[in-house]
Amino acid sequence: MLIVGLGNPGPNYAKTRHNIGFMVIDELIFRFKANKISSSAFDGELFKFQEHFLLKPLTFMNLSGESIQKVKNFYKIDTVIVIHDDLDLPFGTLRFKFGGGHGGHNGLKSTDEKISREYIRVRMGIGKPEHKGEVSSYVLGQFSEDESRYLKQWIEHTCDAIEYLLKNSLEDVSSKYTIKKFQIK
Repeated sequence: MLIVGLGNPGPNYAKTRHNIGFMVIDELIFRFKANKISSSAFDGELFKFQEHFLLKPLTFMNLSGESIQKVKNFYKIDTVIVIHDDLDLPFGTLRFKFGGGHGGHNGLKSTDEKISREYIRVRMGIGKPEHKGEVSSYVLGQFSEDESRYLKQWIEHTCDAIEYLLKNSLEDVSSKYTIKKFQIK
């Protein structure tokens, strides 16, 4: 299984909403004590634990599919999970689905073009800005102070879901780990 977190490389993007996928991968690397594999051949940071791989593409969001395709083809991986931010879901929600459209998300668009739409999506809701013209600055902005207080718990819950998914069906994971509505207290 290849588990991919979408994000942008570099310290300027590290704590942005668009990098929630990278944040989950970082926690999974720590949790599973994953071993790093040479990254230059795959245009990403690649780690392995048991028979599974963790990937943070370093191609920037809109070219993520290139890195994913390289790893998938080289290791002949059938099952791909992509963890990503989702503007269409309220902050703190967590949903799971197989296939579907990219919804304007450039990382998903690139992935769809390179490996098809046939992969599991872990959708982490980040909410949306008041005005459509603010989308870029919103996704590339940092989480609010209130959101940041919940971030660690949300990432850990998502990692629990990924760990459960390694041995269980998508339907079981969805029924056990979906967060439909979150309220900041």
